[in-house]
Amino acid sequence: MELLWEIAGWAGAVAILSAYLAVSMGWLKAGKGFQIANLLGSCAFIVNGAFHEAWPSVVTNIAWFLISAVALLRMRSTQAAPVPAVEVPHVQFPGVPETGQMAIVEAPRAPSFT
Repeated sequence: MELLWEIAGWAGAVAILSAYLAVSMGWLKAGKGFQIANLLGSCAFIVNGAFHEAWPSVVTNIAWFLISAVALLRMRSTQAAPVPAVEVPHVQFPGVPETGQMAIVEAPRAPSFT
């Protein structure tokens, strides 16, 4: 059983350090994947630290877990909230028929003497 707690600790270290490396190198944005890796890594560190009775580490990783959990909840709530649509006002220019289509006319070019 002790081997299981050691594996959990090493897996937590790999998860957190890999996420940090990926964000630092620009391979990953500090978004959902980063926060999930931190959340899972901190859980593994909590288990390992409790087994070894390393209470300062346990408390630190509980805080790490809570920070990641709150960040994930905030990301979820901002994704769920629809962005209000901005209505673009219709502009009718004088002397231009309202056809719904626009024509792009290029200005005449000066002749080139090459």
